Amino acid sequence: MTTPRNSPSPSMSSYENAPTRSVSVRGEDFAYRELGTEGSSVPLILLMHLAGTLDNWDPRVVDGLATRRRVITFDNRGVGGSGGSTPDTIEAMARDAVLFIRALGFDQVDLLGLSMGGFITQVIAEEEPHLVRKVILAGTGPAGGPGIDKVPALTIQATLKGALTRQDPKLSLFFTETAGGRRAGRAFLERLKERTQNRDKDISLPSFRAQLKAIKQWGRQAPSDLSDIRQPVLVANGENDRMVPSRNTLDLAARLPQSQLVPLYPDAGHGGIFQYHDEFVTRALEFLES
Repeated sequence: MTTPRNSPSPSMSSYENAPTRSVSVRGEDFAYRELGTEGSSVPLILLMHLAGTLDNWDPRVVDGLATRRRVITFDNRGVGGSGGSTPDTIEAMARDAVLFIRALGFDQVDLLGLSMGGFITQVIAEEEPHLVRKVILAGTGPAGGPGIDKVPALTIQATLKGALTRQDPKLSLFFTETAGGRRAGRAFLERLKERTQNRDKDISLPSFRAQLKAIKQWGRQAPSDLSDIRQPVLVANGENDRMVPSRNTLDLAARLPQSQLVPLYPDAGHGGIFQYHDEFVTRALEFLES
């Protein structure tokens, strides 16, 4: 692992006040934050879900991972504080993520991909096997997985409903409709508000549309040969994911040669790793350090 040439030392503070930095990637500034343990041998790069920016990562997950890892979150091209135009394919997003990682000077990383970030992570792991040491896939599925091409429609419906009811669409998209799911969802949304200074920009409408197009295309592709991903992979999700149906999680675990499946979190959906953040962080750290 190469220490980043131009990157300041990671902050030991919490994600709530971690500074937003930038690095030039082929002429465009990519926004990122990093914190955690400076001596960690391999940094952990987090790849975000549809429409997500730096401020959509659960601080309990980031802070928990950063107790023992060097953790980096970032906005891909055209999203939030990053410049340029957002690509409309998962493969192009993966290439941008690799360029970002290399711009920081790393030659080996671990990856945590959530939802759309999991699609991107799969492409990186397959196309850049020497760059990626270990992989965590959460709330995601393989190309052509059942129901993935329906994500754009579900998201638009939930966004419109949220606008009418003044309710954040993540509450219905990421959590179950049970009392427990609702409590977990509201707690998660409150945690996302903890950062009050220097917040990231919301995703723009053109970038959102580009991501929707990329996800639909991913869902309609022929299934990829997951046997080409030889790195150790930890797979996690809630048992009732209505965005990327949970059977995709089981499919990933069954088809990846070196996978470990976290038992699906009960009464949890697409945001299972946020709802069960303590359990997830513990398992993720054990996996990364094994």
